[in-house]
Amino acid sequence: MTKGGMDAMTAPIDADTDAAPAAVQERLYQQAVAAHAPAIARLAHAVERNPDRARDLEQDIHLALWRSLSGFAGRSALSTFVYRVAHNVAASHVARDARGAKGVALEDIADLPAADDPEGAAATTQLLARIHALIAALRQPDRSVMLLHLEGLEAAAIGEITGLSANHVAVKLHRIRTMLARHFASGDPR
Repeated sequence: MTKGGMDAMTAPIDADTDAAPAAVQERLYQQAVAAHAPAIARLAHAVERNPDRARDLEQDIHLALWRSLSGFAGRSALSTFVYRVAHNVAASHVARDARGAKGVALEDIADLPAADDPEGAAATTQLLARIHALIAALRQPDRSVMLLHLEGLEAAAIGEITGLSANHVAVKLHRIRTMLARHFASGDPR
């Protein structure tokens, strides 16, 4: 326990703390991982379909987060900082591997339980494959905006992370949702 009865996970972030820099960095990293590790994993697996490469990307994001937290000054929320680091590492990963969009094979989609309704499970798997393929086919900035939106972030937070204005993010989200709806309404399999 620290002063005031708080442990390291719940103690408020204080950029002017008298604790050793490594201890502050460790506390910030633990807070970031406790709150955002699942989102980092989802981002890595959304950006990289190969499971081994997705795990590597996830580790790269964690390493970059650890390294960058030594410079965290508290000018933004920790969550915004985490998402920005994750976004930047994922964007760099995509830029290195840019060779064009690839289709999604059904075996790359996680199996859904099909206890009583194998036809419904197959339809759901196909639907998820279509959604994943459509999102994967988006240009990197649009894909990042959509993935952050699917994580539940608001336009302002997405803008802070990506460097876009909140209005630009809202317009992008509207256009992406319209495009997705059009593809599903037309039965377009892409």
